[in-house]
Amino acid sequence: MAVTELVNISIILLLVATGVALLSRRFRFSYVTGLVLAGLPITELLSRPIGLEPSLVLNLFLPILIFEAGINTDLSRLRSTFKPIALLAGPGAVLSIAIIAVVLKFCLGLTWIPALFLGVILANTDTVSMIAVFKEIPVPSRLSTIVEGETLFNDAAALVSFNLILQVYSTGSLTLLEGIQQLLFIALGGCLVGLVLGYLSIPIFTRLDDPLSSLLLTVAVALGTFQAGQFLGVSGAVAVVVAGLIFGQFGLSGNTSASSRITLLSFWEYASFSANTFIFLLIGVEINLITLWRTLPAILLAVLAYQVGRALTIYPLLAGVRWFDRPIPLRWKHLLFLGNIKGSLSMALALSLPITLPGREVLIAIVFGSVLVSLVGQGLSLPWLVKRLKLSKFSEAQQQIEELQAQLITGKAAQDELDSLLKSGVLPKSVYEEMRSAYQVRVVGAEKALREFYNRRPDKFDAKSGELSKLDAIRRRLLLAEKGVLNEAMRKQILSEKIVRRRIKIIDEQLLQLDDD
Repeated sequence: MAVTELVNISIILLLVATGVALLSRRFRFSYVTGLVLAGLPITELLSRPIGLEPSLVLNLFLPILIFEAGINTDLSRLRSTFKPIALLAGPGAVLSIAIIAVVLKFCLGLTWIPALFLGVILANTDTVSMIAVFKEIPVPSRLSTIVEGETLFNDAAALVSFNLILQVYSTGSLTLLEGIQQLLFIALGGCLVGLVLGYLSIPIFTRLDDPLSSLLLTVAVALGTFQAGQFLGVSGAVAVVVAGLIFGQFGLSGNTSASSRITLLSFWEYASFSANTFIFLLIGVEINLITLWRTLPAILLAVLAYQVGRALTIYPLLAGVRWFDRPIPLRWKHLLFLGNIKGSLSMALALSLPITLPGREVLIAIVFGSVLVSLVGQGLSLPWLVKRLKLSKFSEAQQQIEELQAQLITGKAAQDELDSLLKSGVLPKSVYEEMRSAYQVRVVGAEKALREFYNRRPDKFDAKSGELSKLDAIRRRLLLAEKGVLNEAMRKQILSEKIVRRRIKIIDEQLLQLDDD
């Protein structure tokens, strides 16, 4: 494709995306769903057909999306919700794949390999739409973390599983022991590559004073980590997840200046938004409505199969969470089940199916149709569902608390930056003292108002408004800090294991008594 033609197509796509953004804001529907619907007639407007290139999605868009999610994920919160996330992205993914494959094999008369390919592709969840809704309608942060964490690791699990089935198809056989060994090698190897490259990038990042140079480094880390994993025969997606988590936790939270952090996070937010915009527009472009109509019964069966797989994964597995972690409320399970939306990775994997695979075109049509039904049906109903389940607890009192917290956080951050400027000699002491005192007035006012909220007796809090959840969230962070320092003391042999285990058991009981935040 000529450069001029590529630029013209990009302009058309950007203008369409802008129009969708305006309409979605005006009529309050999902942006990504609007993009898919807007993409359906685009092919007729272009002189040359375009489509979703799987290598572009897997090698460029996917690393960008995963890395951006990784650097914005709070590792401490991820650790506190890791058990339900691990259940969903591990055994849950395997169980869902198996259920979908069995249903489609016997109902559509497929052989095992095509059925397993469809199982892997349709078991993958794309929660871009859910996160977009969460930004508009606040939900409990633990629920949001579970959704984001499952997506983060589910993408990696889908790619690993897809490659294993591809190897079985290519070689003709793979024993159970060989499969487990291959799985461990791919997953653990990806973790190791991500750890090494993530940690190696941090000292380089801290020595770069220019925000733009730092930005280039992060792009190289995101794309390079994926390629390094692929080159070494391990999971590039797992490697990018780990590298993003490490960089976000230890790179951005170090001695990085405020301007550098803002530049980096703003860039990655824009990069992620742009990648999703082009992906979902191209999903609409790629879908052929005539072909979908011909395979509609198979598509509806596939939608039913992946929803059955999701139901038999979510409800039984998360019901057992109460035995070793805080229980998951039933309303959360309903959202995790009904918000099972398919997206870009499912499309890219479908297009990556081997050319020699029997019935490949039909399989692609089934996946495309399932994605369209998912994005339009579930995507449009998701905001209504969140409100219907009454998951949003954003009361007027809670809004007031968060405004005071924002005032306190920003005031203290500005004071820290002023201290740094004074220490480096940029500001004279007289100017420093004047500006710092102005911020101190803001900080003291916010602290006084918050103290009045938190000193109220517990029986005066309105549990339905979310004030108790806000206070419980703070108590939970304090208990988790206590737990962390106890483990560190045991590791350094400052405290005996017996004392630490007994104390941690008490803290765990206190954590289980707190409401979900």
